[in-house]
Amino acid sequence: MTTEQMTPSRAVRGSFPHPVQHRVSILATVLSAALLSACGGGGGDDVASAAVSGSMDGTSLAKTTTGFVPRPTTPTVLTPLPANNPAAIVAGPTVTDFEIENQGLAQANVPFTFGQIVAQGQMAATEGLAARLPDGTLIRLQADVKATHADGSVRHVVVSGILPNLAVGQIAKIELVKTSASEKSTLTPQDLATSGLTSDVVLTYEGVQYTASLADALASPKPVQWLSGPVVNEWIVSTPLKDAAGIEHPLLTASFAVRWYAGLSKQARVDVIVENTKTFKAGARNQRYDVNVNVGGRSIFSKSQMTHYHHSRWHQSAWWDGARTPSIHVRPNTAYLIASKAISNYDQSIEINEGSLASMGKQITATNTGPMTIGPVVAYMATTGGRGDIGPLPVWTVSYLLSKDMRARNAMMAAADGSGTWSIHMRDEKTGFPLRVDNTAYKNLSTHMNLAHKGPLPVPRCAQNNNSLCGTPYTSDTAHQPSMAYLPYLLTGDYYYLEELQFWAASNPLGTDAGNSGNGKGLVRWQQVRGQAWSLRTLGHAAYITPDSHTLKDYFVKQVDNNLDFYHATYVTGNPNQLGVYDGSGSGAFKVNASAPWQDDFLTWSFGYLAELGFDKAQPIMQWKAKYPVGRMTTPGFCWIQASAYFMEFRPSAKEPIFSDLATMHQFNFGGDSILNESKKLKHPQGLKYIDQPCASQAQSDWIRAAAKEHWNPGRMTGFSGSPLGYPANMQPALAVAANSGIANAAQAWTVFTGRNDKQNYGNGPQWGIVPR
Repeated sequence: MTTEQMTPSRAVRGSFPHPVQHRVSILATVLSAALLSACGGGGGDDVASAAVSGSMDGTSLAKTTTGFVPRPTTPTVLTPLPANNPAAIVAGPTVTDFEIENQGLAQANVPFTFGQIVAQGQMAATEGLAARLPDGTLIRLQADVKATHADGSVRHVVVSGILPNLAVGQIAKIELVKTSASEKSTLTPQDLATSGLTSDVVLTYEGVQYTASLADALASPKPVQWLSGPVVNEWIVSTPLKDAAGIEHPLLTASFAVRWYAGLSKQARVDVIVENTKTFKAGARNQRYDVNVNVGGRSIFSKSQMTHYHHSRWHQSAWWDGARTPSIHVRPNTAYLIASKAISNYDQSIEINEGSLASMGKQITATNTGPMTIGPVVAYMATTGGRGDIGPLPVWTVSYLLSKDMRARNAMMAAADGSGTWSIHMRDEKTGFPLRVDNTAYKNLSTHMNLAHKGPLPVPRCAQNNNSLCGTPYTSDTAHQPSMAYLPYLLTGDYYYLEELQFWAASNPLGTDAGNSGNGKGLVRWQQVRGQAWSLRTLGHAAYITPDSHTLKDYFVKQVDNNLDFYHATYVTGNPNQLGVYDGSGSGAFKVNASAPWQDDFLTWSFGYLAELGFDKAQPIMQWKAKYPVGRMTTPGFCWIQASAYFMEFRPSAKEPIFSDLATMHQFNFGGDSILNESKKLKHPQGLKYIDQPCASQAQSDWIRAAAKEHWNPGRMTGFSGSPLGYPANMQPALAVAANSGIANAAQAWTVFTGRNDKQNYGNGPQWGIVPR
């Protein structure tokens, strides 16, 4: 397993191979020598390679120690880099804290690397970081700044260091404090090439052997330097797969992301990536091959006759010296992460049930992890019904944040690794980056294969127009798309997950005629309302967290801006309906006369979340949009019991105007002889009308009880109220962001909602458990 945000107005331009990075000086400690190195790693490498250490089931999470306990052995004395001589550390204010948990035997000189969100205004890009250990010792860290806030302060930084000792079962709580910065490293890929580290991937395809080696990749003229400093250097280098005659495979490519801790002997993590992602190369198709991946002279992965789906990719990582693989878990400060607004305000009082965590642990098996597998994600994304991967964040991600349990983290990372398996990955061979379409040449591109008769031809194009060559059991769908890579990148700082997020964000607008998505503007107005919500979330994540100097930073920021301009012009300054309901207005959108309120609530949350991420144009859109969930809970004449109904019409017909008020809309939907309740038609056996029963009363409860022939308490909302996946749960994030919006009656709506009867237990699934800030 292995590795990702910015406000709209702050896009630092430049070519990605030279990231805007804040370099921090050496690991200086009051110990006898400078301790150099860092790890962390991928998917689980900062989880310390849980699969390698045998801790995939998370059983090593016992909190046996909370302080720093020195080992009795003497730490190894390291020779510092020339530019990294130990110096006194002047500690400034504390930024936040984190924990490092030992998941194996006692360890010394433990390298670690992780991603850290920093709240706006708290750390300047010219400052560095140090770690204050539980015993008060200070060690210098390396801080590679990736993204900054609109005011220029640090937003996302990759932090690396060397922990002197970790006792068995220890959980060391460490403070991040500000200090002075240091220079970047002078090491180069050529230094790595002479270090003795080897790695290669060997594929046998249709009887021909193709090889890609780290040595060849390091000779590439365009390496991407991801980390640079006195603790660790990381380069991403790519190379073709070639046969014995030097002929390149037409579709498959390989790359190596090497995280090298030069101050520690044979301490490097190698992430090997194999791709079938060429966008414009003719003959796109699945590839079937035998594969073997080697790192440090040993095989870390092999498989016979593996099918590699078109426009997908996979990766495997391992440490140079497998016997010295760090066995740690870097645990984030969830309260700080939530307070930064990088993620929504999940209710931190939720206690995740052991049964739910145990189920996640059992979900992750040898058969659903590894290349061309998808972990716990549903293979056919368009599958309907409530499930764990749908929501602002998936159930395993939120469960991990609230519990720090490795079983939830393993599920989260398996999903992040598996996100490469879907056939949505289009890499532009000319630039080397995920495809962008904001230019004359590409603005009319589409991935919709029904548009093959139009020009330019859609991409990806299956060989010979024969879809049997491109069959895959994994189907993507924006209306049910999980967030798979955002938090894994944010927490690990791994480049692989950054690109996963970018691939998904880049692909989401393209499944239609290019005109519907604005000919390169990335508009999502044509999708289902829930598809718009999840696509905006993913796009917002990519714009927020992509490094400032990355080629795609401005692209994603501009696409967010394009979408917000559309919604603002259509619903705020245009001719907005008074209900706040999304009705499909606007050129290129699809007008509707009814919708599922719970889907509409997803869109309300997405605008509120974009506003929290710093996209200011989302705020007035959210204030208009929030009127709909708030009004359903507070409008006289609209019974809030039905605010979470499965389906409601907001105009009498497609040719008639939208209702002017919610009371009229309620009468239209619930004033007849029968009502639609939890997707079932209900009619009272004695002919009594539902609309005549007082809201939230015993009489109303008796009506539903008689019509549905099931128990129904007064004050219970419709839509599977007791389920953490029910429609009231789906509504909660919308009401939470509305409560912070400043619009009328929002606080009252939240009070009514939280006072309802028969509420869900989010301990069984917390992905909708968002509360007001």
